[in-house]
Amino acid sequence: RMFMANSYYSIGVDMIYPISSLSGSGTGELLDALVPLLPEGEVETEENVPKIAFVGRPNVGKSTICNTLLGEERNIVTDIAGTTRDTLFVRYKAFKNDLYLVDTAGVRKKNKVSEDIEFYSVMRSLRAIESVDVVAIVIDATRGVEAQDLNLFGLAQRNGKGIVIIVNKWDLINKDTHTAKEYTKLIKDKIAPFTDVPILFISAITKKRVLKALDSLMGVYDSMQTKITTSKLNEFFLPIIQKTPPPSIKGKYIKIKYITQLPTPCPSFAFFCNLPQYVAESYKRFLENKFREAYNFSGIPLRIYFRKK
Repeated sequence: RMFMANSYYSIGVDMIYPISSLSGSGTGELLDALVPLLPEGEVETEENVPKIAFVGRPNVGKSTICNTLLGEERNIVTDIAGTTRDTLFVRYKAFKNDLYLVDTAGVRKKNKVSEDIEFYSVMRSLRAIESVDVVAIVIDATRGVEAQDLNLFGLAQRNGKGIVIIVNKWDLINKDTHTAKEYTKLIKDKIAPFTDVPILFISAITKKRVLKALDSLMGVYDSMQTKITTSKLNEFFLPIIQKTPPPSIKGKYIKIKYITQLPTPCPSFAFFCNLPQYVAESYKRFLENKFREAYNFSGIPLRIYFRKK
């Protein structure tokens, strides 16, 4: 076969790269030859535009929600799970909003991700979470909260992203006056201890409450931009700390001197004290709850650090 490939030189072809699409042999040399021939792309400018990703299991309605907001079928929508293979960024300008809607491939259990193309689609979905500001975790109301939903919730939380839970297909549920309240409790029980998260019940098909969901997502984004001056933080927290100080450890008393906000995308706060290594997790949760009582940080995984002073 190599001899057959070399025969093309006789007709005046200068560059010949024998490859095998089955085994992949020769493709590296071909790519090395092609890359220098590609035109240089323009450097993308970093736009200060909110990015909102819709993530969830396959066929929960992520693309339908995006299409409903856009008013057109920009994404493929069928009853077949997994029809969105790639991560799609679409600029959305409507109702005084300017943002990117990010539709992603559905995330299945690992043992169900068999095709290479689906594997890379899922990886792009997970990377999309890292690149956006707010994550909308879309749940199928007819199936409830599943393990993959909780995995996505944890991933968004660990990456410091704003979070809103959207329960789609609410039109298919037989409801009474307590159904939404009971469903909300069920979700919060599963995502605990981080339960200060907006939960909305929508129907992308009937378009019910879809715009309200977008308002909630943008509300979380706006709250993530909250900046609190050091003076206001100390004015608020020092009396609370004086009244309820950190518990002593082995006769050692923890003294918190002052608090300041850190320059991070996700609201983060540093408490400077004499013995940061002895501050209990329960006291951190106490301070976080005080933050949430005083400020609108719903849907935002706050970061609280204790540093040596």
